[in-house]
Amino acid sequence: MPRRLFLHAFLFLAVVSLASGQAARHFIFHYAFTVKDVPAGEHARIWFPAAHSDDYQDVRVVSANGDLSLKKTRESRFGNELYYAESSKSKGGDLRFEITYDVVRHEHVTLGSQRPRLENASLQAKERKEFLGSDKLVPIAGLPAQLAVQAVATQTTELGKARAIYDYVFANMRYDKTGSGWGRGDVLYACDAKKGNCTDFHSLFISMARSQGIPSRFEIGFPLPTDKASGEIAGYHCWAEFFDPKNGWVPVDISEAWKHFEKKDYFFGAHDANRIQFSLGRDLKLNPAQQGDPLNYFVYPYVEIGAKEYSNLNFQFSFADVPARATGTQ
Repeated sequence: MPRRLFLHAFLFLAVVSLASGQAARHFIFHYAFTVKDVPAGEHARIWFPAAHSDDYQDVRVVSANGDLSLKKTRESRFGNELYYAESSKSKGGDLRFEITYDVVRHEHVTLGSQRPRLENASLQAKERKEFLGSDKLVPIAGLPAQLAVQAVATQTTELGKARAIYDYVFANMRYDKTGSGWGRGDVLYACDAKKGNCTDFHSLFISMARSQGIPSRFEIGFPLPTDKASGEIAGYHCWAEFFDPKNGWVPVDISEAWKHFEKKDYFFGAHDANRIQFSLGRDLKLNPAQQGDPLNYFVYPYVEIGAKEYSNLNFQFSFADVPARATGTQ
């Protein structure tokens, strides 16, 4: 193979097999944005999520730059990390920020893997209460609970009930971002419209699962295309996990399954490596606290000018795969 094609192949495929048989993807991720036309003399406050290392992603900050000094903080409810910046009297004009990450994202496979099943997985009481409760747009009673009762009618285990709810959402929702109302993770909208994006799919799953006593949680970040080695990323992606005593936290991605029907079974029990996570949970109070309402979810920057939400922002998210070495290692 010619050298240039050989190197291009490694760049394009920078997804490597691990000893466990699972996969990982090594990439550089740029999270950049500009706060446009900030009025001079106003108090400006800026918050944005920070990518973090966990069991499924290894994250290193390559650089962190901004027109205001950045402070790293953490919100208390879910432990999400974030950056914060402020100016008591803005000079006016634009404010630009950019974080560059080096990331290795690992495939997360729970069901159907070789990992031994757990015998007595459990949650702390605080976690169980958190992930069984309602959110502002995610009720656990009423219509979604009624739908869950019907969906799980023949199931007796947590895993069986979760799969029945997954199948219900898959069969009754369609991935469709036309019109208005989609993208907020509003469960009652999803029940009525039966369409939306990943936020709507997974909010409905979480609502129905929690109503059946199955702890479930919402995660959000960005997708990486499988057919490109670099490029711009237009918007976020979100997914969910539910807790099963025999398997611990089990990943699901119903909207990706809907877009790739052949992977329906895979995405019940797995998240692929083509993603980066930024935050967990809904109804978020930041640190330091914002003046506005809790955030529905936290993946884009949140800005307040003069104690009011400010939405004149321009986002620039992009990635580039890091080529695997000829040895097959990162």
